[in-house]
Amino acid sequence: MYTHQKNIITAGKPLQETGKALIMIHGRGATAKSILSLNDYLNVTNFSFFAPQATNHSWYPYSFMAPVEQNQPALDSALSLLNEVVDSIQNQGINSKSIYLLGFSQGACLTAEFAARKAQQYGGLILFTGGLIGQQLNTQNYTGDFGGTPVLITTGDPDPHVPVSRVNETVQILEEKGATVTKNIYKGRPHTILPEEIALANKILNNAAANTKN
Repeated sequence: MYTHQKNIITAGKPLQETGKALIMIHGRGATAKSILSLNDYLNVTNFSFFAPQATNHSWYPYSFMAPVEQNQPALDSALSLLNEVVDSIQNQGINSKSIYLLGFSQGACLTAEFAARKAQQYGGLILFTGGLIGQQLNTQNYTGDFGGTPVLITTGDPDPHVPVSRVNETVQILEEKGATVTKNIYKGRPHTILPEEIALANKILNNAAANTKN
């Protein structure tokens, strides 16, 4: 078993110049650099980017549907690392409403779990094929209030890793915590990100651009 070293790749303009942060969480077997390449398709010209790199290229060793204890201590270490990234951004004077979190697959699961455990109003959450973590979800783990945070959550039907049933459970919990959720299920879609998903993500990110102009 393992824990995570602090290895954060940053990109984009300086945070003090943009006032907005996009935290990007890669999937199993991938890299921080690979998730950052999504920026070629996203409307994020005026963001600062933060992409943590998982030790062993995996945030936790087993399925996100496994009992939580089987994924320790890697899972808690990953959650702590993500918390450290968010705290670091906020300590530079950036409000949580100007922080956006995006993940794909295992990264989307980690993002959802992190955000729901200590919900606050974020700029947005983009969960490309993900859901909350655990064999069974314990709602007592999830605290706080999203305050209307826009959330995009997707999966395929079927998906080899993220079942529709878990996405539905996740949506219910996120909405109970005050999130405004857009859920899209794609019949027969492979384990990837479709152009339509990118377009939906850009709707959330475009709100950041609009808010900057006000």
